[in-house]
Amino acid sequence: MKALKTLNPYFWKHRVLLFWGFLFIILSNFFAIYKIQYIGQTINIIDKNYGSLKLSEKLSLLENVRNNWSYFRIIFINSGILIGCSLLSGFFTFMMRQTIIVASRRIEYELKNKIYTHYQELSVTDYKKTTIGDLMNRLSEDVVAIRMYLGPGVMYVANLIILLIITSVYMFMTDVQMTLWTLVPLPILSFGIYKVSDIINKKSKVMQKSQSGISTFVQDSFSGIRVVKFFSKEKYIEKSYGIKVKDYQDKALDLAKTEAYFFTIILFVVGLLNVAILYIGGQKYIAGEMSVGTIADFFMYINMLIFPFSMLGWVTSVNQRAEASMQRVNEFMDVKSDIVNTNQEIYPIQGEIEFRNVSYTYPNTGIKAIDKLSFKVEAGKSLAIMGKTGSGKSTIAQLICRLIDPDEGEILIDGKNLKSHNLKLYRDQIGYTPQESYLFSDTIENNIGFAIDQPNLGLVVEMAKKADVHK
Repeated sequence: MKALKTLNPYFWKHRVLLFWGFLFIILSNFFAIYKIQYIGQTINIIDKNYGSLKLSEKLSLLENVRNNWSYFRIIFINSGILIGCSLLSGFFTFMMRQTIIVASRRIEYELKNKIYTHYQELSVTDYKKTTIGDLMNRLSEDVVAIRMYLGPGVMYVANLIILLIITSVYMFMTDVQMTLWTLVPLPILSFGIYKVSDIINKKSKVMQKSQSGISTFVQDSFSGIRVVKFFSKEKYIEKSYGIKVKDYQDKALDLAKTEAYFFTIILFVVGLLNVAILYIGGQKYIAGEMSVGTIADFFMYINMLIFPFSMLGWVTSVNQRAEASMQRVNEFMDVKSDIVNTNQEIYPIQGEIEFRNVSYTYPNTGIKAIDKLSFKVEAGKSLAIMGKTGSGKSTIAQLICRLIDPDEGEILIDGKNLKSHNLKLYRDQIGYTPQESYLFSDTIENNIGFAIDQPNLGLVVEMAKKADVHK
């Protein structure tokens, strides 16, 4: 769980909300378990006194209750305690979810913002090393898997630990020998969880990688839908998509089988605990060492643990998926952009551009686009660069915008190395139209004003007229 340690600052940031959440878990479990002893007491009272009650069919219900008031008084008091404890337990369970789950949602929001901000800080070169589908999967599916760990994962584990502690205390107070026999399988179960969780983690990584492949394929297919239709490759795309989905299905089913076996084993162990209670409790009852109510208490104590223990397999799966997802997120968050702004000064830029023996090779293909290129453009002057496809024209434009940095040589702006300029200030002076146009799913006004922090209609109209797209 090393990767998940990077979430510790988020836990600390939301420590107040989480503190209340854990407090509500304690209170919820306390009242849920506290009422059990009154159920046992009520059963014992009924078992011992039912035969001696003075009941008559000739009398009304109220008269029968009045004639046996000492008996019914205890039943009513215990019933009131049971109802009160159940209401309090339910209320604190609700508050538990309202604190821990809300905290997980807030952390999810912050984590997505952090990842998205990091995406925007990366250079064009970094984006050429991975696929858009994989990036989208890390921002969506992987973060959702992490949130499941932050919310339900943490909540159910804490709930089980606290419930086990409180239940064990009450069980030991009731009967030490019977408690020891019923809790013996738990260390064995813990060892099994430790072994199986590693297998689930590995299979989760394989499944999530396959899922990223599907996201990438779908994104590429939709982006290039015109080409697909032009060459009538719909059937080919459909077949290729089917192969990828089948691969994901196989990996997901393989993981599901492992989880299914895991859940079955947990339920089997819990079933053995019930059998142990029935056997040992039955012998003690026959020997006169234990009452029916006490045996009933033990059954309820163990059955209180059934749901948390049955969820243990699911929680283990959630935590291992989160571990795999966090590794994928950290892997990308650890990538540092090679384009860094080291200057925050404000100063005028005249616009003189000079290339001195500039060379650039694309890292993803190994193609050398520019080799020892040198030229100089005075401020206020123009330069037209012409050449065939792949000759390096777009690379020169990207170098001037500092979307990429040269491998060799240097680029000077107003006689100063481009790397030492205030990057934001410099880019604010550049007008750049890439070869491939892109429109956001927004209004034309917002697309034209995209580069401005707070665009107004007048400025947008003015720019549209200059671009000859205004009527």
